[in-house]
Amino acid sequence: MQELLVDFIASLDGYGEAEGWPGWWGVEAPEYLRWLDETEDRDALVLMGANTYRLMSGMSAQAVASEGGFSPEEEASLAGLAAVPKVVFSSTLEAPLPWPNTELVSGDAVEAVRAMKRDGDRPLRTLGSISLCRSLLEAGLVDRIRLVVFPVITGRSGRNHVFEAYPDVALALTASRTFDGKLQLLEYVPTALAGPPGAGPGSDRR
Repeated sequence: MQELLVDFIASLDGYGEAEGWPGWWGVEAPEYLRWLDETEDRDALVLMGANTYRLMSGMSAQAVASEGGFSPEEEASLAGLAAVPKVVFSSTLEAPLPWPNTELVSGDAVEAVRAMKRDGDRPLRTLGSISLCRSLLEAGLVDRIRLVVFPVITGRSGRNHVFEAYPDVALALTASRTFDGKLQLLEYVPTALAGPPGAGPGSDRR
């Protein structure tokens, strides 16, 4: 059985991006960017939805062409995504997808991922894709959640709260790390709940 890692970055108040802010909120630093290139799950199959595909494939193409105004470290990280095996779940995109090493799946994402976990030969990780990750968590398919918290609060400008409409979830901390003295990595094993623990018997959904 392959493992599925849900992988998010967020501001301290839980937003995945913010209007008017640069990528990574402008506070990424060398240690973090090196870790992105060297992390052990680079061999994983990356899963995403259509919106994340459009955003990241465009940024990756700009980085390859050195046209996006990225730093050298950002260019290396984004361009490297082209070589990573990827699956996009979408009923609106059409094959073949132009981003290299990308497969399109138009059927039910939950059932497709269930089969990948059971029959696949690679671990799985997500990229962005808030609603996809929520569906996979609710289906009991997520083995780990990894969150890198960036030291900014974007209360007025924040967009796409990463845990919007998620179920209640109990988290067991399994790893933590600080990058460049300011970014905090937190890794958990999740257990989705039917409601708050004080709600009585049957609150544990897994």
